[in-house]
Amino acid sequence: MASDMNDYFNKKKKEEANKGGGFNAPKPPKFDFNMNGQKAGMLWIIGGIVLLLILAKPFIIITEGERGILSTNGKYEEQALMPGLHFLIPLIQKVYIVDTKVRIINYADKIDRASTAGDGIVLKPAIAVLDKRGLPVSIDITVQYRLNAQLAAKTISNWGFSWEDKIIDPVARDVVRNVIGQYEAENLPIMRNAIATQIEAGIRKTVEGQKNAPAQLESIQLREIGLPEKVKDQIERVQVAKQEVERAQQDVERAKQEAFKKETEAQGSANAITIQAQAQAKANHLIGASLTPGLLKLEQIQVQGKFNEALKENKDAKIFLTPGGSTPNIWLDTKSGDSQKISSAGK
Repeated sequence: MASDMNDYFNKKKKEEANKGGGFNAPKPPKFDFNMNGQKAGMLWIIGGIVLLLILAKPFIIITEGERGILSTNGKYEEQALMPGLHFLIPLIQKVYIVDTKVRIINYADKIDRASTAGDGIVLKPAIAVLDKRGLPVSIDITVQYRLNAQLAAKTISNWGFSWEDKIIDPVARDVVRNVIGQYEAENLPIMRNAIATQIEAGIRKTVEGQKNAPAQLESIQLREIGLPEKVKDQIERVQVAKQEVERAQQDVERAKQEAFKKETEAQGSANAITIQAQAQAKANHLIGASLTPGLLKLEQIQVQGKFNEALKENKDAKIFLTPGGSTPNIWLDTKSGDSQKISSAGK
C-alpha cells in the first residue's frame, strides 16, 4: 500500500515537471582539470615563487639622502649601501635605512611645536644653565648637522640608531653650560657675539673630534639668552642711567662749544682793536719820524706864503704867527669879524 502511494506521488511530480509547473535547479558548471601531473606541478611552483617574493621582498630601493645599513645574520656590514636597487637574501639579510640629510635640533621653550616640528627637525627644551654667580639662565640655540654618509655603518655599529641623542645633544648641553658659567648674567647680552663663537667652536671641536667622525656639523646658532627678571630690571636701570649720562655729556659739550664760540668772537674783536691801535701807532710813528726840521721849515714857508696871499685880498687883517709853525696861525678879518685858522700843514 505504501509502495503504491510513493509511485503515485513520483508519477505526479514527473507530470508537473513535464508541464513546466515545477522548479528545476541550475546545474553547476563543470571544470576540466584534465591535465597531466607535470603541468600542474609547474603552476604550483610558479605560484609559490610569486607568493614568496611578495612576502619576503628580497630587494630594497634606497633614495638620495639616505644610506642602507646591511645586516647579515645580525652583523652590520662596514660599507653602507648607496642609493639605488639592492637585492637581499630573504630571512638572512636585512637593510636598515638611515637619513643622511641635514637635521636640526631646536633648543627653545617659546617655539610653536605644532608649526615647526617636521621631518628632520627635533624640538627640545631650552638649555638651562647657571652663570658665574649661580643665577639661572636659559639658552636657545639651533644645531644643524648630518650623519657622516661615508662612515654611516660604523656610526650605527658603534652608537646605535639613536646616535644623535648620544653625541649631539649631550655635547651641546655640556659646552653651553661651560661657556655660560664663565660670565655674569648681566654681561651675557654684551658678550653675545663672543659667547656664540665660543659655543660653536666648543661643540664643533667635540663632535668632530669623536672617533670615526660620526657627524658633520653645518652650523650652530645662538638665538636667545633668557635672563632672570631681577637681572633684566638691573640691566634696564643701568641703560636708563647711561642714557641720562649721555644726555648730560651732550649738554656739557654743547655748552663748551657755545662758550668757545663766544670766546673766539670776543678774542676776534679784541684782536681787531689791537690791530687797529697798532696800525694807528705805527702810522703816528711813521708821521713823527717823517717830520724832520727841514720839512717843518718848508711847511712854515708854505703857510707864510698863503698868509701873504691872504693879505693881498684883505690888507686890514690881523695876523698872529706862532713861531716854528708847529701850531696853527690865526688871522682876523677886521672888516667881517670872521676868524680863520690855517694849520701848519697848509689846511
